[in-house]
Amino acid sequence: MKTRIILTAGLTAMLWGCSEPQETTTAAKRPSGKVLPVNEEVLILRAPPNADRNAYFGDLHVHTAYSFDAYVFGNTTLPDDAYRYARGQALEHPSGYSIQLQQPLDFYAVTDHAMFMGLVREAADTSTAFSRYAVAEPLHNINAWYNMNDLSVISRAKNFAGFLTNTITEVLDGSIDPKIVEAVTKSAWKDAIRAADDAYVPGSFTTFAAFEYTSSTDDRGNLHRNVIFHDTDRLPAVPFSRFNSQNPEGLWDWMDKLRGEGIESLAIPHNSNGSNGQMFKLTDWAGDPMDDDYSIQRMRNEPLVEITQIKGTSDTHPLLSKNDEWGDFEIAPYRVATKLYSEPAGSYVRDAYLRGLELATRGVVNPYKFGLIGSSDTHNSATSPEEDNYFSKAGMLDGTAQLRGSIPASFVSGTLLKWRAPDLLQEVDGEYYMNGGAFQYWSASGLAGVWAEENTRESIYRAFRRKETFATSGPRMKVRFFAGYGFEPGLLDKPQMVATAYRNGVTMGSELPAAAGDTPTFLVWATADPAGTALQRVQVIKGYLENGEHRERIFDVACSDELIPDAASGLCPDNGARVNMADCSSSTGVGAAELKAQWRDPDFDPGQEAFYYVRVLQNPTCRWSTWDAIRAGVKPRSDLPATLQERAWSSPIWYRPAALATKETPMGPGEPGAAGHTGAQDQHL
Repeated sequence: MKTRIILTAGLTAMLWGCSEPQETTTAAKRPSGKVLPVNEEVLILRAPPNADRNAYFGDLHVHTAYSFDAYVFGNTTLPDDAYRYARGQALEHPSGYSIQLQQPLDFYAVTDHAMFMGLVREAADTSTAFSRYAVAEPLHNINAWYNMNDLSVISRAKNFAGFLTNTITEVLDGSIDPKIVEAVTKSAWKDAIRAADDAYVPGSFTTFAAFEYTSSTDDRGNLHRNVIFHDTDRLPAVPFSRFNSQNPEGLWDWMDKLRGEGIESLAIPHNSNGSNGQMFKLTDWAGDPMDDDYSIQRMRNEPLVEITQIKGTSDTHPLLSKNDEWGDFEIAPYRVATKLYSEPAGSYVRDAYLRGLELATRGVVNPYKFGLIGSSDTHNSATSPEEDNYFSKAGMLDGTAQLRGSIPASFVSGTLLKWRAPDLLQEVDGEYYMNGGAFQYWSASGLAGVWAEENTRESIYRAFRRKETFATSGPRMKVRFFAGYGFEPGLLDKPQMVATAYRNGVTMGSELPAAAGDTPTFLVWATADPAGTALQRVQVIKGYLENGEHRERIFDVACSDELIPDAASGLCPDNGARVNMADCSSSTGVGAAELKAQWRDPDFDPGQEAFYYVRVLQNPTCRWSTWDAIRAGVKPRSDLPATLQERAWSSPIWYRPAALATKETPMGPGEPGAAGHTGAQDQHL
């Protein structure tokens, strides 16, 4: 009986957390109340910063239902959904199927259009005050379940055509209360900021508050920019739009004013390929010659440019780089949202870099010393960078292979279009294809890459500012690029390579000043996407002026399969990689997982200013249009490339001669140089 009482008392104490059980005369003392051993395991929830920097991949150009066009395209998902998608979750495409990334991203920014942000969504909702205006009536219930079908595509485009113009006209003449419109934009913008903060996980997943400034010239030359804010502590209540200024210089003035109030941001131009020569002019908006003030303000606010995205790649054009075998890559020939030809000169990145050198010879600060990123410009809230998993960007307008023109139009669709809209059909190889928005020229592209100490807003934004960035057409290739003097032979194979290169040289996005009597050495290192295709070659692209004329050279500095560049051309021999057009399978056992080179320019002239950037090429693979055709059991279109070579581009390094009377481009606000880099014990590509 006594034993039973003691056990009951002990059990009661253990269950209810009372005082220690009383000692018994028969049991030995417990050693200081210890029941279980201490677990010494430490959870590492956030990796420590890496002084040698890590590569992170993201998308800085994403539209949700708050963008006027995206909602008309059928996208009803919001910024919260966009961030969940970027972290690996599936979304439903407006056309009714599931979409999902093959692997999550490291950072993401929703960049809904500033002009009338949220307003089309408000117009469609018949319970809102704005929906009662006549201008909103064609959009009522546009994304109700009964309108989510292919038959709505033409009506969506036609009903939307005049919305922006009619709305701004009625705001200006007083027919629409501007306070109602502004309240909608404020609400949408505030919700986008909240979603970015809710999704931000420092050390794991980074988000930025951002928007798109969507302007153009009077001849429809594209001048769009995405504005990315450093943080969300203090932000403008309403984003800046083309209704505030059609001139991008007005955007820069606004950004400078905010910067003076402690609100830091940068703008990233995109789709220069569709600018009709307007993005990289040699004059300012008014047509006057550029001066130092213009150039310094532009570089302060625009340190980066988006070189590739769904609406085409803006590296170079065959008419500008006639000797570049790989220059004809994903060229979208039209001005944005038109079928008007876009003039290549002044529209492409390599040409802009050469124009910057030209301006420098006139004694003007170079306004075109920008770094490079890629992004998508998706209007589905969801990045689509994979050729074999491509769903384009315009929701219900291009959400199927038939709509984007990669397979022939069905009998029903073709007959309807011949009757109602014959200009939306195109005949190729005796078949009729839909040709509604030049979707066939669009690309499964791209991604932004950065080298940063850790995955946080602060660290990634610093990478933007110092232009230690690179772009890919979709695969997650990594690129390192350094230049300096006195790099020891064989440095690429040493464990301290990265730390040494940071300490004794400069990295992509930087200027390299001349060193008396010395020739710079460039360190190039690229790795393939582990889940993708092997690399074929790594190239250094050089641009310079000769007697005032634009000149460029392409050097293959590393070849796969132990091949050696040809002495005369400087290019790698073909490595024999091929694609089986029956099923899109690629050659196996050909190509490299890693390519690297320690290289000197054989034509180096110490008195000649020049820029150098890296282009990495994969083995050939099927283009998305070919994947569509094979899956549908039809022949790929003969007028579209059947295959492509996915690629990555580094930001340039600019060599600056001592004797040339050029002015150094000032560094942007809060932009650290390479000085102070401490290195680390391990190298991380």
